[in-house]
Amino acid sequence: MSKKELSRVEVMERIKAKKMTQKKASEALGLSVRHVRRLWKNYRKKGTASLISKRRGKPSNNRLPPERKEKAIDILHSQYADFGPTFAHEKLVEQHGLKLSLGSVRQIMIAEKLWTPRKAKKIVAHQMRERRACLGELVQIDGSPHRWFEERAAACTLLVFIDDATGRLGELRFVASESFFSYVAASRAYFERHGKPVAFYSDKHGIFRVNQPSVGLGESLTQFGRAMQELEVAIICANTPQAKGRVERVNLTLQDRLVKEMRLLGISSIEEGNAYLPEFMEDFNRRFGVVPRSSNDAHRPLLLKDDLDQILTWQETRGISKNLSIQFKNVVYQIQTERPTYALRKAKVTVCLDAKGKVSILYKGKELAYTIFKKQAKQAEIMTSKDLDRKVNKIRKGHKPAPDHPWRSGFSTPISGPKADIST
Repeated sequence: MSKKELSRVEVMERIKAKKMTQKKASEALGLSVRHVRRLWKNYRKKGTASLISKRRGKPSNNRLPPERKEKAIDILHSQYADFGPTFAHEKLVEQHGLKLSLGSVRQIMIAEKLWTPRKAKKIVAHQMRERRACLGELVQIDGSPHRWFEERAAACTLLVFIDDATGRLGELRFVASESFFSYVAASRAYFERHGKPVAFYSDKHGIFRVNQPSVGLGESLTQFGRAMQELEVAIICANTPQAKGRVERVNLTLQDRLVKEMRLLGISSIEEGNAYLPEFMEDFNRRFGVVPRSSNDAHRPLLLKDDLDQILTWQETRGISKNLSIQFKNVVYQIQTERPTYALRKAKVTVCLDAKGKVSILYKGKELAYTIFKKQAKQAEIMTSKDLDRKVNKIRKGHKPAPDHPWRSGFSTPISGPKADIST
């Protein structure tokens, strides 16, 4: 008997011993006096057995129809075998029109051994931080390397921008790896769509922070930090992954949902993936976005002085030599000018490199004409650990001949006269 039924037996015994009235019994059991009278009548005739539910051991009236359950099992095995219960339930309802609860899908997947409930992990206490109040006040950014296209394409990195106040995705972009140019391209798309946020919240990757303690008199800002400073966007670096947990958790969600959505759509390249991402973001934000505590939007519009074409470039300072030349990235640039040569000797110029490899040389904000004098031999390249595998793989592949190269069509041996006997 259940606890509920045992409590009823106890109350019936007290009524029998005339220690409790039926009205008091109704209050104790939370039932009407009429129902208590009915229970007491059956108890006097049949005893304790009358208080046991007659529906015990019988199938529920609200059980899932067998044919609907079988259809759900067939679809789960054929299309959603590696989906989680929540994601699989969404697809069964939206794509296949099956009316069933999330709990039913979870129990079916457990019974079919398609999903195993996670074991409770050891709880580690981290200081909780409340969401920011305004949209655009703090945007968490991160790069997530993963096999986003599974075996259909090589592994790549997804850059993720998520608003702290609303949990909405502001920008997603597939790139080969985390780099200065990939982050400024994603940031530019974010600025043009939403405006400039107050701050970016990132990890301590070398793109966002100078991590060498012995930099001496070198620059205290990275190239990305310099660009964001010119745009008046602060960069805050988290000390632990848990501190920027919102973007870390959404990375795991994207590695589950986004991968499977692209599999269903047959997306197999970075270009196709980037074309699909706006549609995915809209659906994701509709499902998981929350309303901020404040209706104020902290984003600021781009100003006329915010020349993104120039600001979002790799910039280094050089001194012009006596013969009006500078060296940048192992290339010597000869300055061409009509003014007296002594005016530019030892002058400081800014060399700007954009994502397409175009070099501009600026002197007091104006661009100088130049010619390439001589290419220098390549020196040892400094590279982060995140880019090491990509660089080694690129070196191992080596040069790839063109499709019409004679090497691909093979070489024919000309027919000659009788072969000479060289055995003697």
